[in-house]
Amino acid sequence: MNYTLFRAINQLAGNSRLLDYVMVTISKKARYVYLILLIYLWFRNHAYKKVTSYAIISLICAYVLTFFIKIFNYSPRPFLKHSVRLLPPVPSKRNASFPSKHTTIAFAVATSVLFYQRSIGFFMWILAMLSGFSRIWMGQHYPSDILGSAILGSVIASVVNLVKSTFNPIVNRVLCVCSSYKD
Repeated sequence: MNYTLFRAINQLAGNSRLLDYVMVTISKKARYVYLILLIYLWFRNHAYKKVTSYAIISLICAYVLTFFIKIFNYSPRPFLKHSVRLLPPVPSKRNASFPSKHTTIAFAVATSVLFYQRSIGFFMWILAMLSGFSRIWMGQHYPSDILGSAILGSVIASVVNLVKSTFNPIVNRVLCVCSSYKD
């Protein structure tokens, strides 16, 4: 089923230059949209600085966790096992298929923001889903990789949110240092 769904999505690649361009652009540039939104939240007001801080903590946790999962659990990418329509940029053959770092981080940040700012968080979630879908379209991940990565990123943000009191001293210190530069 996983491969069947992968083929159904990936076989669309190469049929439309416009759609291929959109998918590659989403895959490569979504991170910049996230960065712009986090900068916007940071400069909006003091309360949103905390939102941004927790999103960054979720991002860091997601990055570290995906790094270790990929070291200890190698699963080959679709283009290594099957004939696929692979769109550039082509990832390294040594990188594991699960988890998708792009998708895990996107969902970690989106979920973290969603807890505090619904409209921006919802937009980020939609962008995270499109980013994950684009990775399948481009032939780089299976649907199960994307679904698992979305769940992983969301769980990481949820755990960070649950234990935010643990991070409060760090967040408050960062905010204090940042506000001292303002004065």
